[in-house]
Amino acid sequence: MRAFVLTAPRAYEVQEVPSPVAGPGEAVIDVERVGVCGTDVEFFTGDMAYLHSGHASYPLRPGHEWSGRVAAVGPGVDPSWTGRRVMGDTMLGDGTCRRCLKGHQHVCAKRQEVGVRGDRPGALAECLAVPVSSLHALPDSVDPALGALVEPGGNALRAAQAAGVGPGDRVLVLGPGTIGLLVAMFARTTGAEVHLMGRTDESLAFAQSLGFEHVWRESELPALPFDAVVDASNAMHLPAAALDLVEPGGRVVYIGLAGEPSRIDTRTLALKDVTAVGILSASPGLDATIRAYADKTVDPGPLVAATVGLDQVGAVLAGRRPPDAGPGPKIHVNPRLP
Repeated sequence: MRAFVLTAPRAYEVQEVPSPVAGPGEAVIDVERVGVCGTDVEFFTGDMAYLHSGHASYPLRPGHEWSGRVAAVGPGVDPSWTGRRVMGDTMLGDGTCRRCLKGHQHVCAKRQEVGVRGDRPGALAECLAVPVSSLHALPDSVDPALGALVEPGGNALRAAQAAGVGPGDRVLVLGPGTIGLLVAMFARTTGAEVHLMGRTDESLAFAQSLGFEHVWRESELPALPFDAVVDASNAMHLPAAALDLVEPGGRVVYIGLAGEPSRIDTRTLALKDVTAVGILSASPGLDATIRAYADKTVDPGPLVAATVGLDQVGAVLAGRRPPDAGPGPKIHVNPRLP
């Protein structure tokens, strides 16, 4: 089968590799869609922290936001999975440690992360093998593109829930990229007034096209009381800014990651009596995200700007948008396209 493989920083090939075989407890997926994520870009540039900690190494096959159809199952797996449309959890705990047994497999110290950490290849290929325990079935109303948006949506849902807002509250989302826009979409369903802050006219105009009236550049942000602030950016200074902007007694949610260490003043955190929450994984939010997409409570479809084949992935990772791309922030891959 064909697969996209990163061989070194900024070096890649579309290779012919052996098709996976389902081992005990596993399923083989015919991949239909894969989202290109900021994590994949960090692997492309060589900046991804796991490359320096030893949790990942080249050559590697990225791709952790995916959807597809079960083509085969291994020993011990219910055969009724065959033919079902699915997406999969990125985080694969060892299943035996204290964290896993408490339902926190997404922070298991020995976890694999599909296409990210450990030796579990990602979904930028025609087929993918994963444990069946990581699969989540997709209803017919969640098409392949929406299915590949479940993983980022699960992260965003958890961030919106952590913000703890509802009718009468005001929430500010920093960074109108894919995650930030999804956070804003989920926060909007609570009845809260949603504001977004970004850097470019294009990103803010796109947010407005999704129905978000309150969009701002940092220099133009009005002096309003924000009951919650969600940092979905990669800017070093915004974690501290989020803490300064939130109302006393409010909540700050950190889901974005800067390339360099960012700092907050815990004196401000304590003196404002603020609750701060970090979000790593979509795992606990996947089923609720699927339901939200299925019943159209949230429609992330407009976020997808273009769908390309494996041969175009390298250019996308290098920052070149397809010539026919729409205004959305997300590029999808169909591994079966030429």
